[in-house]
Amino acid sequence: MTGRARGRPSGWLALSGLTLVSILTGLAPSLPGPSTPAPWAAAPTAQHPGATPPAEDDAVVLTPAEVALALEFSPLPAPPPDPTNAVADDPAAARLGQALFFDPRLSGPGNIACASCHDPALGFADGRRLAKAVAHHPRHTQSLWNVAYNRWFFWDGRKDTLWSQALAPFEDPREHGGSRLQIVHTLAADDVLVRAYEGVFGAFPDVSDHDRFPAAGRPVPGDEAHPHALAWNRMTPEDRAAVDTVFVGVGKAIAAYERRLISRRAPFDVFVEGLREDDPAKQRALSASAQRGFALFAGKGRCLLCHDGPNFTDLEFHSNRVPTGEGVDPGRALGVLRLLDDPFNSSSVFADDGGASGRAKLALPAASWEVPGEFKTPTLRNVATTAPYMHEGQLQTLAEVIEFYSTLERAAAPGPHAETILVPAGLTAAEQADLLAFLEALTDESLPQALRRAPESPIRR
Repeated sequence: MTGRARGRPSGWLALSGLTLVSILTGLAPSLPGPSTPAPWAAAPTAQHPGATPPAEDDAVVLTPAEVALALEFSPLPAPPPDPTNAVADDPAAARLGQALFFDPRLSGPGNIACASCHDPALGFADGRRLAKAVAHHPRHTQSLWNVAYNRWFFWDGRKDTLWSQALAPFEDPREHGGSRLQIVHTLAADDVLVRAYEGVFGAFPDVSDHDRFPAAGRPVPGDEAHPHALAWNRMTPEDRAAVDTVFVGVGKAIAAYERRLISRRAPFDVFVEGLREDDPAKQRALSASAQRGFALFAGKGRCLLCHDGPNFTDLEFHSNRVPTGEGVDPGRALGVLRLLDDPFNSSSVFADDGGASGRAKLALPAASWEVPGEFKTPTLRNVATTAPYMHEGQLQTLAEVIEFYSTLERAAAPGPHAETILVPAGLTAAEQADLLAFLEALTDESLPQALRRAPESPIRR
């Protein structure tokens, strides 16, 4: 998949599935209109609703063109490398990161861990409409499933690496409510954490002099009178750099753990594997209803226009027109500005490739206040386990999501420069049930239990 400036489709050939289907079947890759059948949708046959049901031993009810498209959505490849994080795939870093992920001592009040809002039992989300940690947050907590594949992070894309994303909640007063100095002192007070850190990153600095290294402190842009800012600003540049180095190490270790939270072996994937291997037993992993749901996903429902590819996301930003609370959340428009101003972005001195990949990456996004309210397209893998949905948790169930996009009733009015691809899908009740069956067939929770809890030690014994 290729990047598209400000999330705008650069032509429908950018949709990888359509391109291959066109090659395989000779179908034109033209975009179906709201009342026009998708070009790969077959006329009613024994494989589609309204005709004779398939025989019990007929595992596949898709048309050949739909089968060709399904092959483009699985398998999910290995996560892309992260050149900005030299320990991204280091097992020792991942074990340390897993320990830190579940450790509430890193928060200001000492009772909030990353896992408090990204609970493994709740799809690595929190089940709430809006996030709540130290205080309430105006946005919904996103799941961590398959975050290793993301290009941008948070709903507004204000972070561009997984390790940098992991740092932000620690110093957000609504989330962990802590500071980087407090985190460094927390690690320094735990000999096992220090040993684990040094096994990955090298020598841990001596921060025992509290005149040089206050108990709490961080930059607080716009509020230089804040106690954290006062403590931070009286430190020497060299001491601040030492603290930043450990703080970044914490983020990179947590990212190494989070890169292991992969969902890629759902019933849909088994079904597609069965198509490739001509294995009827594997083909039966996906019900006829779920198969029809995939055909709707790719055709009449037009879902793949944003949820494209094996991770079921185009990785970009769109206006979903779901009604919001009071005011206008600027979304990506503000997120771009925050990203470019971020001292931990991928072009910074903290990137392990010297910022080379970041300089190329950050040359692409541009903020535009003409198009507020655009948010990142989430993956649909394990989507059935992560309710509620949307950036404010406005829709409680997947059935509500499908009904909303089927009718667009109560949809927010599009802005003057908004995208025009979102139109009512017009799905019948039976079609909505089939689409729901397909989305539920993207559930894979085979992640080992050992990755769903704190390790016995941050160091493998």
